[in-house]
Amino acid sequence: MPPQDDSKRQAAREIIDVLCEISTLLNTHLDRHSVSLCVSLIENGVNPEALANVIKELRQQTQQPPTQNT
Repeated sequence: MPPQDDSKRQAAREIIDVLCEISTLLNTHLDRHSVSLCVSLIENGVNPEALANVIKELRQQTQQPPTQNT
């Protein structure tokens, strides 16, 4: 790998490190992988507010007890 690629990867890791620290301070409960996926989605055009809403909705759905069909 050219040295330039290594420096770009290192810079990307440092950015994700900082974003993970911010995520922890804000108690988002997102792990490093999740933060990285969110960054990638946003870089590819996903609306950040819409992404946050989806994450909130998914958390609400997973925290609710399953409903019984009677």
